[in-house]
Amino acid sequence: MEIKTETGHPTQSSSFWKHPFPATWRLRRRRRWARSCPDEMEDGVSTYTVDEALVSMGFGKFQAFVLAYSGMAKISEAMEMMLLSFVGQSVQAEWGLSAQEESLITSVVFLGMLVGAYCWGLVSDNYGRRVGFNFTALVTGGAGLLSAFAPNYSSLILLRFLVGVGLGGGPVLSSWFLEFVPAPNRGTWMVIFSAFWTIGTIMEASLAWAVMPAFGWRWLLALSSLPSFALLLFYPLTLESPRYLCMKGRIADALHVMETMARVNRVALPSGRLTSGHRMELHEISDSSETAQLISARKTNPADHASKSGIGGLNAILRLLSPKFN
Repeated sequence: MEIKTETGHPTQSSSFWKHPFPATWRLRRRRRWARSCPDEMEDGVSTYTVDEALVSMGFGKFQAFVLAYSGMAKISEAMEMMLLSFVGQSVQAEWGLSAQEESLITSVVFLGMLVGAYCWGLVSDNYGRRVGFNFTALVTGGAGLLSAFAPNYSSLILLRFLVGVGLGGGPVLSSWFLEFVPAPNRGTWMVIFSAFWTIGTIMEASLAWAVMPAFGWRWLLALSSLPSFALLLFYPLTLESPRYLCMKGRIADALHVMETMARVNRVALPSGRLTSGHRMELHEISDSSETAQLISARKTNPADHASKSGIGGLNAILRLLSPKFN
């Protein structure tokens, strides 16, 4: 709609100035506001989400146990990776392998990690975080121990590939740990969690220094698999991620986990009812039409956008190849 000014020039109606900011910005602002209000009412009852409950409980004894458990998995992963630099030359000398065959012992582990990273992600998303990291520990520990008894080169390659498949599920445990940590503190605790990798490398180097000269590479492979079996030993004490349970609609199970956490940490849950956090904010439906218009406006001329992207990428390559960057 257009209106005429005193000079006769057309201008936009006052509805344009009613919302000076884009619809997408206003929609995001309403969503952030809704998430920051734990006392929001739903059917006359106050509700709260998993993130709001975690913030109210803070980091306590339960999270410390989760950190120790997932840290043990990080140590196991570091030890299995670090031993590759110790056993290669010993196996080569014992079995008379070529340089290519010796390097394949290391490369096949990374190939297995490529396969495992995809597979364990699907398993943990469909069947739960606990199921995911339980099988990763079982595969890593079992294949690691059996590789110590490998009778020939082919069986050793196969077993180390399976170790790599198990190691590919390492991110499942880190995700499981972070889903128990309050959102404002996740960055700090992720840094602390990463320190367990350094502990694992130091432990493996010390173990290799003590074991290899006297007992050989087979004992090193066997002892390096022990942290994975420690994960299986304490597995019954772990709980499923409440965030995952809410995503699957299992609100009652998620509430049971949250109550256990509150009891261990000796704090109280927020008053009200636990919800999955998927809320419909006010005016979101009306704003969706405005958002759709903005998106359609951006897609009006995809050819120009593609050409500009191509020119920008070409300019970036030319700058990298220029003498100034060499």
